[in-house]
Formats: sequence, structure tokens, C-alpha cells
Amino acid sequence: MTSRYSRVGEKRITDFDYRKVYSEKFESNKKKFLPIKETIEIDYPSFNEILDMDFYDHIWTMGDRYYKLADLYYGNSRYWWIIAWFNKKPTESHINNGDIIRVPKSIGTILSTLGY
Repeated sequence: MTSRYSRVGEKRITDFDYRKVYSEKFESNKKKFLPIKETIEIDYPSFNEILDMDFYDHIWTMGDRYYKLADLYYGNSRYWWIIAWFNKKPTESHINNGDIIRVPKSIGTILSTLGY
């Protein structure tokens, strides 16, 4: 049985070819580099600010995701990062089943604490 690739021509790309294609691509756009955005630093609320807040306690179970919790509690999944930031667990892989996740009840309070 012959290979399905037997009719396909073979082209070897050298380092020179790669550089040529790469530089042509960026020359046409007049870009010499790719812009990188800075990561903003967000201050965590003080102890007294946390004492003044109300929370929903959510027990993490299989299938939970931050965006699902944000949609459930805030009605908008794009606020997932607030739950992650507030619990100091940036991704779902930092959480185990049975962990208690604190979801601030007032998103306005959190956003004003952050300066929004």
C-alpha cells in the first residue's frame, strides 16, 4: 500500500528561507517587533475591607469553573477574574473538590475597592 503523501512534493526549508519569509512578513507591516502588554498589579483588600464585605460560600465541585460561578452569582461570566483574584487562586487547577470559594456578594464594592 502506498502512502497518501507519495504524490506530494517535498520542500526543505532552510534557516535562510525562514528568515526571508519572516522578515518579509514584518517588513510588509512595517513592524520590527511584537508589542507586549504590561500586567497590571491589583491591590488586595485590607483586612478591615474584607470584614465589611458579604460573601456567598460556594463549595467547589467537579465541573465548576470561574466563569460559571460569575454567571451564576453576578449574571455575567466576564467577571470570573474577580472570584479568582479574591480567592488568590488564579486558575481552576489551584482548587480542589470540596474547597470553599468565597464569592463577594456586591461586585460594586469590589470594583470600587479596585478603583474602578
